[in-house]
This record gives sequence, C-alpha cells and structure tokens, in this order.
Amino acid sequence: MTGMKELKKELAKYIAANVCGMIGLSCYILADTFFIANAIGANGLTALNLALPIYSMVHGSGLMLGMGGATRFSIARGQNQQRMADQIFSQTVILYGIFGVIFVLSGLFLSATFAGWLGANTEVFEMTRVYLQVILFFSPAFMLNDIFVCFVRNDGAPRRAMCAMLLGSFSNIVLDYIFMYPLHMGIFGAVLATGCAPIVGIWASHGHWKKKDCGFHFRRTRPEGKIFRGILALGVPSLITELASGVVMFVFNLLILNLEGNTGVAAYGVVANLAYVVTAIHTGIAQGTQPLISREYGRQKEDHMKKLLELAMLVMAISSVLIYLIFYLGADPLTAAFNSEGSQTLQKIAVHGMRLYFTGIWFAGFNIILAVYFMAQERAVPAQILSLARGFFVIVPVAVILAKGFGMTGVWISYAAAEGIVAILGVILYKKKNGFPKKAASGII
Repeated sequence: MTGMKELKKELAKYIAANVCGMIGLSCYILADTFFIANAIGANGLTALNLALPIYSMVHGSGLMLGMGGATRFSIARGQNQQRMADQIFSQTVILYGIFGVIFVLSGLFLSATFAGWLGANTEVFEMTRVYLQVILFFSPAFMLNDIFVCFVRNDGAPRRAMCAMLLGSFSNIVLDYIFMYPLHMGIFGAVLATGCAPIVGIWASHGHWKKKDCGFHFRRTRPEGKIFRGILALGVPSLITELASGVVMFVFNLLILNLEGNTGVAAYGVVANLAYVVTAIHTGIAQGTQPLISREYGRQKEDHMKKLLELAMLVMAISSVLIYLIFYLGADPLTAAFNSEGSQTLQKIAVHGMRLYFTGIWFAGFNIILAVYFMAQERAVPAQILSLARGFFVIVPVAVILAKGFGMTGVWISYAAAEGIVAILGVILYKKKNGFPKKAASGII
C-alpha cells in the first residue's frame, strides 16, 4: 500500500511533469500571439483573439474526452478491472471520432458564420475566418493529442505525457517562425503551425501504446450509451474549464469593442493569452493530482484523497503569488513584447488591465483544483455546478454589470470578482459533499 511519504513523492512527480506539459500546451496560442503581433500587428492580434473561443471549444472537447475517459480508466485499474479499462478507452476513441467529424464539417461550411458571430468586422473578418477554418480542420489532431496525453499520464507515465506536450509546443514555435517570416504566410502560416503541433505530440506519445505494459488497448466494440454518459459526465468540467476561457474572452471582446474598439481588444488579447498560461499551470496542478485521487478513491483511502487536495492547494497558492508578482512587476515589458507597433494606447490599456485582471488567479486556481477533485471521485454534479458557475452563470453578469458601472476598470476586475464568488460556492459544495461514498465507482464499474 502507498504510504503518505510515497504519496507526496508521486504527487510531486505528477504535478511537475503535468505543469511543464500544460505550459507547453498553452504556448501553442502564446507563440501565435507573439508572432502574429510582430509580423502582422494589432489587426492580426484582434483576429486571433476573436477566434480563440473556437479553439477553446476544440481543446476543451479533447480534454473532456481525455479526462473523462482517463478518470474512469484509473478507477477501473485501481480495482484491477483490465477488461473494463480497455472498454473505456475504446469507447473514448469512438466518441472522439464523432466529435472530430462534427468539427471538421463545421470548419468547412460554417467558419465565415462563426467569424461574424464572434464579432469580426471588415478589417479583421478574413483573417478571423481563415484562422477558424484551419483550426477546425485540424481539430481531430488536437483532440487525439489530448486523449493520448490523459491516458498516458493516468497509465503511470507522466513524463512521457509531458514530453509529448513540450515537443508539440516546441514544433509550433519553430513552424510559426518558418511560416511567418521566411515563407511570409501571414495568419494562415500561424494557424497552420498550430495545427501541425499536436501531430508531433501524437507521434511522441503513441510509443507508450506499443509498450508491453501499456494499460489501455483499443478493442473493436459497439458504442455503449452508458459508458458514453459516464465519460462525458466526468469530462464536462474539463470542457467547461476550457470554455470558461473562451466565454470570458467572447464576453470581454464584445464589451471592450464598445469601450475601446479594436485596439482595446488587441490589448485584452495580450492579457488573455498570458491568462492561458496561468490557467495551464492551475490545470496542470489539478490534472497532476487527478490520477492519484482516482486511484485512492478506488482503494477507499479517504485520508489520502484529502491530503492530496491539501497539497495541491498549497502548491497552487505559492505558485499564484509568484505568478502575480511577475505580472505586476513585469507588466510593461511583457506588454511591449506583443506591441510591435509601439501603440501607447494599447500599452496603457494592457498594463493597467494585467495588474487588475490577475488579482483573481488565486480564486481561479482554487476553483479549477476543487472541480477536478470532485471529478476524480465520480462526483460529477458538484464538479459540473462549480465549472458552470465559473464559466457561464457568474462571470457573464458580473462582467456586464461592472463594465457598465466602471468601464474598462470594471471589465478587468470582473474576473477576480466572479472567481471569488464561485470560490465561496466551492467551499459550500465541498462541505456538503465531503461524505465518502460506501461504494466507489458506482457508475459503470
């Protein structure tokens, strides 16, 4: 049996590997932001920012399938049910195929419609449409990469999962430079580089599948609605966590367009893309604890589960302090790195916004970790409530109300205000749902 000392060592290994990998994954878009800002300018940055909610949808769907399937897989393995573990992986792949077809068809026929819905005006419409179409075309690669990373990590190979994410990110940076500078491919080059990156990640992680001790295998099977529902129920919080970024971005884009126009949206793009990195760190901490919590849940070790949650929250709190100090003290040079045209308006808006917006990172980290904690032990309802609250039901009205009352300052502080409200809800849910169920994995296993 795993003692507390060994559990801490395992947690450190999983969190370190997963945070590094998630930072690499978040750099897909951060690299695009940097190269587009410097090669195309503010309009390119605005187009990218308008298109990012769709990327959040694609990436969130991949994490929904990967996290939902891998959580079920970990519980099955913890109970020594290998046949069920293989069945869960196979059903996850079937779901992946369904989602992939939907996204590709949407890209072929609806990319212009999406660009209009997202608020693209005549100056940035075509760039936004191109970015959306290519991202949706490559959506099967993004989702399969997410699925492989989740299953490989939950199969006891967090370092391989980390390497897959980092290699994909590194290839994106290299291809961004090649496509946008020597080849002068513009925004199409940026999104093409982003689309190719997960293919590199898939190549890096698929070797685990060939190992003799690989714990998951694809077996020919019919779709099973009960397993589908179980995977989706546990994966929805991961989808909502990603969609939260997209929804916040969409709402903020519309509010800022009315307040400061395209320059304001470009300034918000700087802050929002740095926020992707912060969310990736928090998500990395949360997902690093998930395989261990699910395993201990299968073993009925409640004290171990609570200790893992406490340690994850401690790591999050310390890292959040360091992150905020970096953004507060380095707001000027960080903004300047994405402000190739030297716009004083953009610089002023982004620097002011960065220092206000990131006051909410402690609350956001708390909410992300707590939602994954619920999900890891098959408590889908509180996980979904928490995720929906932070992604939709709180942030939207708070942002609208504060923007109306305080203008741009209201927009920036709405993130912290909304996450703080949701954190209070999270504490209430934790206290109400803290009883340990008599039988683990009661859903499909």
